[in-house]
Amino acid sequence: MGRAFEFRKGRKMKRWSAMAKTFTRIGKDIVMAVKEGGPNPEANSRLRAVIQNAKAANMPKDNVERAIKNASNKDTANYKEILFEGYAPHGIAILIETASDNNNRTVANIRSYFNKCNGTMGTQGSVEFMFDHTCNFRIAKGELDAEELELELIDFGAEEVFEDEDGILIYAPFGSFGALQKELENRGLEILSSGFERIPQITKELTEAQIADVEKLIEKIEEDDDVMNVYHTMKEE
Repeated sequence: MGRAFEFRKGRKMKRWSAMAKTFTRIGKDIVMAVKEGGPNPEANSRLRAVIQNAKAANMPKDNVERAIKNASNKDTANYKEILFEGYAPHGIAILIETASDNNNRTVANIRSYFNKCNGTMGTQGSVEFMFDHTCNFRIAKGELDAEELELELIDFGAEEVFEDEDGILIYAPFGSFGALQKELENRGLEILSSGFERIPQITKELTEAQIADVEKLIEKIEEDDDVMNVYHTMKEE
């Protein structure tokens, strides 16, 4: 198995366990998708993907429809995606994806978390290069064979395809999202969820005490309402 498999295994039960936080995140994704491509899922591939994710997270259909309607309102806050970079204690690189309607607030908050937990906020590009930006799709297994599917999807950007208990996962470079989504839909395959992740190229093993130091910072960052995802180079079991 490749790095995507190990990355997914390490993070499986660790992030986004709180339902309320997940719904807030999806709500922001809906707003950004509608602002970018309109409220019709048939004509907006990004919105279509977010709706699939909402379904996978058991977000009520009424909530999704309400979010789409509200996002079409000109008075609805327009979220901007901002990437923050830095170092946690013990040389662990941290990459933070945010969606914010107030950049000054988000910058101040993220900086304060690094300062309070003995980390260092970095400049743009200081750690981003240490992570591969990927897209992923989870599809229903049915009668599919993961190895055969991988060979068939290579031309559409697929780099790693593997099974878990919830279906088949497909990983590809970030830029292959549109081509893969279109091909899976053309094949009539059921897309259960999709998204983007940043996989560390190299991870660092720490002691239990050092892990606690890093996790203190990560947990503080993840509690922030503007934060969508946090990635790091600490080795996870």
